[in-house]
Amino acid sequence: MSDTQGPMWEVFLQKKAGQPFVHCGNLHAFDKEMALQNARDLYTRRMEGTAIWVVKSEHIVASSPEDQGAFFEPANDKIFRHPTFYQVPDIIKHM
Repeated sequence: MSDTQGPMWEVFLQKKAGQPFVHCGNLHAFDKEMALQNARDLYTRRMEGTAIWVVKSEHIVASSPEDQGAFFEPANDKIFRHPTFYQVPDIIKHM
């Protein structure tokens, strides 16, 4: 059985300049140009974004739930990484 849709691509959309890209879905396409055009047609029909990223799904690497403890636990021996270690001056607002 042959693949008639092309590989799967993940689509990330930036709503406004300076904001982070957010995953908004996926699609099938045979090459990167087709993936970009399809992403534009599917996910920005109502002027929702200013920029699009497309990435082949096979290139996405993710952590697994089994690694949660070792992968995400804080380094308690490095207290300077915790925000409570620093004193914020009173003149700085909204921090």
